[in-house]
Amino acid sequence: MILTTTEHIEGRKLETLGLVKGSTIQTVNAFRDIGAGLKTLVGGELVKYNEMMNNARALATKRMTEEAAALGADAVVGVRYGSASVMQNAAEVMAYGTAVRFKED
Repeated sequence: MILTTTEHIEGRKLETLGLVKGSTIQTVNAFRDIGAGLKTLVGGELVKYNEMMNNARALATKRMTEEAAALGADAVVGVRYGSASVMQNAAEVMAYGTAVRFKED
C-alpha cells in the first residue's frame, strides 16, 4: 500500500474510492505519568509519551490502510494526522486520507 501526503502519484491515473481513516486513544500507565510529571520540574524529553504517540500513530495508520485495502485501494493519498486530548493523560490520534485505485491508460 502506497501512502503519500501529496494529492497525486507521479505517472499514475487515480480512481477515487473514498475517505479512509483509522484512530486510537492511548494513555501511559499511572506510574509513568507520575515520572513524567516529575520530569516537567527539571525539563527534558518525555520519552514514554513519545513512545506512546509513536505507537498510536502506527496503530492509526495500520487501521487506515486496512480500511483502504478493504475497498480495494492501491494507495492512500493526502494522508494527514491529527491528535486531540480526550481526557487528562489520554490522547486520540487519527490518520486519514483518500483511498485510490490505479487506473490503466
